[in-house]
Amino acid sequence: MATSQISPKEPSLKEFLQPLRVELETLYDLSCRLSSSYHKLAAESSEHFIPTALTRLPTGHETGRYLAVYFGLYYLRVAFIDLLGDQQVEGHARVRRTLEKAWPISEHLRKDHSIDLFTWIGDCIAEVVADRLANPSEERIDQITTGISFCLPIKYSYAPRLCCVFLRLIYCRQDSLDEAILMPTGKGLSLNSDLNLRQALLNGYARHTYSTHGDEMNMPAKRRRLFSLPKLKVAVMINDTTATLASLAYSIPSLPNTRVVMGLIVGAGCNATVPMKLADLHESKTKSILEKHPDAQETLISTEWTLSTAAASFDELRIRTKWDLQLDKNCKRPGFQPMEYMVGGGYTGELVRIVCYDWFHGVLGIQRSKLPLKLVEEYSLSTDYLSLVVASSLSDERLASELSKTLQPSPESDWIWSPEYARDIRAIASAVQDRAASLVASAVVGLLDCIDEVQLCNKAPKHVNGEKINTDTRATEETDSESVPPSTPGWNSGPEELAVAFSGGVIQHYPHYKENVQRYIDRLLLRAGPQVGGKSVFLREASDGGIIGTGVLAGTASGEIGEIKVTTN
Repeated sequence: MATSQISPKEPSLKEFLQPLRVELETLYDLSCRLSSSYHKLAAESSEHFIPTALTRLPTGHETGRYLAVYFGLYYLRVAFIDLLGDQQVEGHARVRRTLEKAWPISEHLRKDHSIDLFTWIGDCIAEVVADRLANPSEERIDQITTGISFCLPIKYSYAPRLCCVFLRLIYCRQDSLDEAILMPTGKGLSLNSDLNLRQALLNGYARHTYSTHGDEMNMPAKRRRLFSLPKLKVAVMINDTTATLASLAYSIPSLPNTRVVMGLIVGAGCNATVPMKLADLHESKTKSILEKHPDAQETLISTEWTLSTAAASFDELRIRTKWDLQLDKNCKRPGFQPMEYMVGGGYTGELVRIVCYDWFHGVLGIQRSKLPLKLVEEYSLSTDYLSLVVASSLSDERLASELSKTLQPSPESDWIWSPEYARDIRAIASAVQDRAASLVASAVVGLLDCIDEVQLCNKAPKHVNGEKINTDTRATEETDSESVPPSTPGWNSGPEELAVAFSGGVIQHYPHYKENVQRYIDRLLLRAGPQVGGKSVFLREASDGGIIGTGVLAGTASGEIGEIKVTTN
């Protein structure tokens, strides 16, 4: 009697990608664990949850014109920010951006040439200032109040001139809002060690404040107007996450029952800034603040939550996959930022490439030499490409055609992009980004629980993607949503909206990313149960918050400002 032969099972992409799927219970457990971890780091760590010198938030009523300088990783932007308060100008309330210019930062300036770099920055600032003064209606002024923000992490401390170095990031210790010391540590940008940023900026601009003593007539008119300019008064030096929070906080009074509680950046990297009670911080972090502001209750905290000591929970819950571990092992600083390697736009393209290569070569058996070079060579597949092409709304057939033009194999290869293969790379990119969105949402909810803005009812058995495990995370009590009155002054009856101000190329521009983060936040809060005062959490875009918020905080630091609102739970 003949026996029937069982045909080999076709490889299943869905099963292959299963390790990237994180179940809701695991995400909820992650939020609880992160909350506990953040609470401990705030109280003990010298590397995380470092206070800024900001103990106040904008009220939305500040007015005036301020110069804002945003120092990005690859570009510089300078603009005047007009704070309009409650005025209405051409239908736009509160903020107006004028005379804005942007410049790419050349490789020469990025490689350990701090004097050249800040001289160039000074020249760029002078160009914008000169544009303003070229307007005949502008009043002549002696100095311009200025704020500067950085896309790079700023580490705050209260021991002046004491610096801490980490490879890849640039940190500074800051004793006041207008002082910052950075040290060269990476991201392709080098600065002289123990560099006083404020002084470097002023030195770079200083030559434009001098009179040329009659030599102007020998200069071209364009160059002549760049001298005898007003001096700069540096009011604030901050990171872009803090600026993003401030940008939305300034505009939020126009939204009833809404309060900004976090600044979130998801771009090349990921970071969050939140107001935090001084009582929850180690005494060494609050001493200088209380000396200057004895009545202060809270301060803004830059979390630096992607650093390894803040990310142990990802391994405890076995969230990192073999692909994550491969990326981590081969990156410039293995083990340094596990969370950023999973969610940061600087690594998304490489993670998708690693998974694609494993699928096409390891599972489907396509020879390495036949695959497109960008699927074989490290860091050849960019997140921008995924966003613009792979994650587009093209049909599988049209995507295959586009991939054949822009992600083509070598001329010697007979392999082609079929609609099925196009569908595969799209599914892989989608799985990587969906997981990234879920992890960002989990971190957001965990951080909000840490600062007592939401409550996680952490009493159910814990799971790792469906498997029950024991945990020892910090629990919170269930609270009926009607039992505590709203915390925000000027409350108009109804539930309170907690606003998370967000900016960054990935969360703003990657298709469906922001919506997915919001969806996971909603699911996690639903899992947690009713919140105090019926609170909900919404992502609100703070477009160009890095530069707008810098101008806002320059105004805030220069005038009367309102206290950070404290939630009473």
